[in-house]
Amino acid sequence: MSTFTVILGAGESGTGAAILAKNMGHRVWLSDKGKIKDQYLAELKQYDSPFEAGNHDEDLILSADQIIKSPGIPDAAPLIQKAIQKGIPVISEIEFAALHTEAKLIGITGTNGKTTTTMLTHHILSKAGLKVGLGGNVGKSFARQVAEEDQDYYVLELSSFQLDGMFKTRIHMAVLLNITPDHLDRYPDMDAYIASKFRITQNQTEEDLFIYCQDDPIVAQYIQNHSFKSQMLPFSIEKEISLGAWSDLTKMFITLNPNNNQFIMELNQLTISGKHNTYNSMAAAIIANALLIRKELIRESLSDFRNVEHRLEPVARIKGVDFINDSKATNVNSAWYALESMEPGVIWIAGGVDKGNDYSQLQELVKEKVRLIICLGTDNRRIHDAFSKDVEMIVNTQSASEAVNIAYNLARKGETVLLSPACASFDLFENYEDRGRQFKDAVRSL
Repeated sequence: MSTFTVILGAGESGTGAAILAKNMGHRVWLSDKGKIKDQYLAELKQYDSPFEAGNHDEDLILSADQIIKSPGIPDAAPLIQKAIQKGIPVISEIEFAALHTEAKLIGITGTNGKTTTTMLTHHILSKAGLKVGLGGNVGKSFARQVAEEDQDYYVLELSSFQLDGMFKTRIHMAVLLNITPDHLDRYPDMDAYIASKFRITQNQTEEDLFIYCQDDPIVAQYIQNHSFKSQMLPFSIEKEISLGAWSDLTKMFITLNPNNNQFIMELNQLTISGKHNTYNSMAAAIIANALLIRKELIRESLSDFRNVEHRLEPVARIKGVDFINDSKATNVNSAWYALESMEPGVIWIAGGVDKGNDYSQLQELVKEKVRLIICLGTDNRRIHDAFSKDVEMIVNTQSASEAVNIAYNLARKGETVLLSPACASFDLFENYEDRGRQFKDAVRSL
C-alpha cells in the first residue's frame, strides 16, 4: 500500500510538496482552510492531486501516514496536536524534500539578513557555474525543485517555523546570522525560539560546517554552553579571527585553514552597504571559499550583487525627497538596521501587526534620526506610547497611498521617507510584498 501523505496549506510550499509526493507515488490529499490561488489550483489539477479548500476534513487528515504542514500553521493548532497525539509524523516541506535528494544543502537562518545572505550565496554559486537551486523561504519551493530539477546544491533560507518541522535533515553548510526577539507569539519563551534556530545544526557531522556570528551575544552564549560536531567557522567585525572571517571595517579577511591563501576584499567594493551587510557578505564568502570557488569570481560576485526587493530598496527621489521600501522589515531588529543606515531627517512609516514588540531598543535611533512617524496599521497605540516624546509628530493612516501622500506633503528637501514597519502586514495587506508594492505604486503616482 502506498504512503498516504496529507499536506496542509496550498501555497508555494504545499503545492510543491504535493507535486513531489505525487512523483514519489504517494497517495496525496492537500487541504487548505482558505482559498487556493488560481495558479496552484491549476497545478494541482495538472498533477491530478486531490484537494479541498475552505475546510479541513479531520477524519481524512488524521488517517495520514505523514502530514506535511505549512510553516504558517502553528504546532499548537488543535488539528496538529491531535495528529501528534495519534503518532502521525508532522514535518515541514523542507524535511520532506531533503529526504528525497542527494544534493548538498546550504541552510541559512537568523532573525534578520537571511534572505539577503541566501540570495547572495546563490548568486556567487550560480556565477561559478555550479548546479544550484534557491529555496526555502525564498524562490520556488524546495520540494518542487527536487521533483522537477536535478541540482547538486540547494541554498535554503530557513525560518524557525521550517526548522521546527525538520528532524532528520542534514544541513551540510549551516549559517546562523543572529538571534533577536521575534515570533514570541508562536513560542512560549525566548529560550524556545533560540533552540529552534539552533536546530539547523542538529544532524551535522564532523564533515559539515557551522558558520555563525561571534558578535551576536545570544548566539555566542548558546555556543558556549553546547557542543557541536561540525567544523565551526565564526565571523566578526569586533575581533580578529584566525579561522573564519573578520572585518576591520575597511576590508574583510577570510581564512579557512592555516595553509590556504587568505581571501581579502575591500568593503567599499561591496554593492550592499551597512554593518549588517558586512556580516551577510562574510557568511556568503565563507561558503564560497569552502567550495573552492575562485577568489576573483567571489570578489566579482560580491561587487555586482543586487539586493532583494523590499529590503532597503530605493524607489525614487522626488523634489529632493528619497523614498525607500524596506517592507521586509517585519520586526524591530530589522527596522533598527534600516534606521541605523540612514542619515538624520527620516520620516518613518511604521506599524502593522505587532508581535509583542519591544520598541525601547529603537528609542535612541529614533531620537537621533527620525523627525516624524507615520503609522500604517489598524492599532498604533504602542508606537504612540513608545515614541510620542521623541518626534515632532505621529500621524495615523490606513493605506499605503495615504501614508505616502502625507509623508510627501510633510517632507523637507534632503529628507528620506522610509517604509520600515517593524511589524507584520496582515492587518491591511496580504503580506509584506503586497505592502511594499502598494508603497512603491503610491510613490510612483505622486
